[in-house]
Amino acid sequence: VQLQASGGGLVQAGDSLRLSCVASGRTSNNYHMGWFRQAPGKEREFVAAISGSGPRTYYADSVKGRFTISRDDSKNTVYLRMNSLKPEDTALYSCAAKSTWYSFSVYMEYTYWGQGTLVTVSS
Repeated sequence: VQLQASGGGLVQAGDSLRLSCVASGRTSNNYHMGWFRQAPGKEREFVAAISGSGPRTYYADSVKGRFTISRDDSKNTVYLRMNSLKPEDTALYSCAAKSTWYSFSVYMEYTYWGQGTLVTVSS
């Protein structure tokens, strides 16, 4: 499975962005998908996850109520809608896929990774 993330950019605080993650190769609607981010000098952190069927969603407390994860399996694409962006949301955002739902917030549990897309939020 290959993942390609896009949609990042430079925005002002309060603006919105939508990130996309397109899967190719041996894709499956049963893959669970996650978004993670890593700011300069910081550890990679969990942002959001969506299950392959259901779908169930889960968010980090820091983005709950502002970010929305969704998927369109007909397009093999997962989205991350980010509203009310803050400077502390500045990071490299990466999407990832895994075949099991457990430990969905743990980046080491994910098998496939995209290359990341940079989001910069100015104050």
